Amino acid sequence: MKKFSPITIALAGLLTLSTAVRAEGPEFGNPSPTAGSSTSEKANAAADVAAYKEIEYKNKDKKGPAIIVLPGDVKSNNANFMQKFGPNNIADYAELELGNANFKVLERSGLGKVLNEISLAYNLGDPKVAKKTMQIGKLKTTKWIIKFDILKAEQIAEAKKGFDGRAVGGIIGALFGGSTGGNVAGAVAGSVNTQEATGVWLIGMRYKIINAVTTEQEATGYKELKMEVGAKGSSVLGASEQQSGGVGLDTMVQRLVQTAVWEIDSKYK
Repeated sequence: MKKFSPITIALAGLLTLSTAVRAEGPEFGNPSPTAGSSTSEKANAAADVAAYKEIEYKNKDKKGPAIIVLPGDVKSNNANFMQKFGPNNIADYAELELGNANFKVLERSGLGKVLNEISLAYNLGDPKVAKKTMQIGKLKTTKWIIKFDILKAEQIAEAKKGFDGRAVGGIIGALFGGSTGGNVAGAVAGSVNTQEATGVWLIGMRYKIINAVTTEQEATGYKELKMEVGAKGSSVLGASEQQSGGVGLDTMVQRLVQTAVWEIDSKYK
């Protein structure tokens, strides 16, 4: 039996440990000059809450039918939302989540020009055109056409509060009659300034499940989530601290799609 030196055994152990760590997923460094600081920890904690999280879909083990996701419509009049999102952004998220839920997704990128014909047929509800189009190759197995639309994106509430210490500092100085202690206390109080603001949005999404053969709507649903954004800041004697954050529009659309797909997976698969 071949014997190995302690060094060889130790190296083998480290290699095994290294492989085990890599198997959990890639790790990346942080080149930010503030990495590890208190501001970095606060910002990263907020980002972790907003980061993408996979959903454990209820019927994931059950194979879903073949589907095509049509580009959705953004029907909100909100200018910021219209500038940031187009129909394909929503459909991309939907294809990802429906695939995670074990539906057989025929990706739009592989359909080419046929996608325009499909969109026209189902938007017009024309079964003759739909039947003709769906006879092409792999499209024959398609059972559902699914569409996700943004119907609402509006700010519904806003709250602000703040404190400006200049008036208080003047009062303290007057009460102490210009004494050294009074001047110092007045200067400290007068330098205090705090501000805080919060805005809440409502984002609403509708989904429609359409029969691929008849073009008839088989099911529909509507989901609405709140999006909160906020900022706060304070300064005392020249030292300041500021924080801002919240869930962005990208994350909100992704979460709405996940919520809708969860319902589709649990109720209609």
